[in-house]
Amino acid sequence: MISLAGRDILHSWPRFVLTGMGLGLLIGVTLSMAGIYRGMVDDARALIDNSNAALWVVQQGTQGPYAESSSLRDDAYRSIRGMPGVAAAANVTYFTMQVGRGSEDIRAMVVGIEPGGPGEPGYLVDGRHITRSHYEAVADLKTGFRLGDRIRIRRHEFVVVGLTRRMVSSGGDPMVFIPLKDAQEAQFLKDNDAIISERARTAANPAFNRPGVPGLLDAIQASQASNRSVNAVLVQLREGHAPESVAAPIRRWKHLEVFTRVQMEEILVAKLIATSARQIAMFLVILAVVSAAIVAFIIYTMTLGKIREIAVLKLIGTRNRTIAGMILQQALGLGLIGFVVGKTVATLWAPIFPKYVLLETGDALRGLVAVVLICAIASTLAIRVALKVDPAAAIGG
Repeated sequence: MISLAGRDILHSWPRFVLTGMGLGLLIGVTLSMAGIYRGMVDDARALIDNSNAALWVVQQGTQGPYAESSSLRDDAYRSIRGMPGVAAAANVTYFTMQVGRGSEDIRAMVVGIEPGGPGEPGYLVDGRHITRSHYEAVADLKTGFRLGDRIRIRRHEFVVVGLTRRMVSSGGDPMVFIPLKDAQEAQFLKDNDAIISERARTAANPAFNRPGVPGLLDAIQASQASNRSVNAVLVQLREGHAPESVAAPIRRWKHLEVFTRVQMEEILVAKLIATSARQIAMFLVILAVVSAAIVAFIIYTMTLGKIREIAVLKLIGTRNRTIAGMILQQALGLGLIGFVVGKTVATLWAPIFPKYVLLETGDALRGLVAVVLICAIASTLAIRVALKVDPAAAIGG
């Protein structure tokens, strides 16, 4: 039995292969879009893992330091340490900014930590942890910094003493860890000109210069030159204590919001990146429709070019099921070539993306099933045309 699919592939293989490669690039983009979403989820989970905490204590009425602004006094951790089930508690600050190295600026999330406490990088690939209270930094490799680099954060320079890997924010920005006091100053303290201006305005206000309130003006001016705020308190638990059983008393007695690991992951994945996930899903749907249209058009034009051969097959008694199977084989062959090309190029260009792209085997298998279904559906138009061919066309000249 003559194989129409085999004959086309054998005698028109350059066109068939080039078409499969073009379809493969489109499939590669589709797999990359899925990988971008997986990478966003993995970044969010990496942020939670890197904090090395079981509970996040934040400002009441907020959703934590990652999703929205949170500010609480930096002495709150002392009372939290005394709560039942708490093994360790440490202040932490998070803020995203441009970190300078010479004339170059790199966007990074700056994390203020207490050395040895929760929030410190869990491991280093080079160098050492922060040991001094000022002007040392540990940076993620993605920043491009190296040991000994001097980087600028606000008004001060820091020396990179350690390097780590996969320490990123939920948005994929690499982290730079610095001592807590330096981070508080960088995040909350105003610049010198603003402080002088505020002091002048305060001194000119008669309400702060009343004779019956001695020292009030000095106290206000001192508060303008310092800050005692942090974004969150990270809490580690004693063995055998459930997170919610420890979180409930903190919410009740300290009037602070507390999130467990499960709740924080829900905030990051289900809320913070939800809009991006929906947008990526729309792109995937559009790419699937475009892929189906391309396969349908290519198979349709190839079938039209073989009308005479199909008529001959019908004339010699070939069943419609066999003819339909031949066209379906051609469509599936095109799809398989496209999938192999797409998976290959997606794997090759994934490391080039500025954000992390996670290509999972499960997504690739689901993509293969989707390609097979799309090709099968797209071939129905060509099959309908082939089944309507009149056998007399074989001798019609």
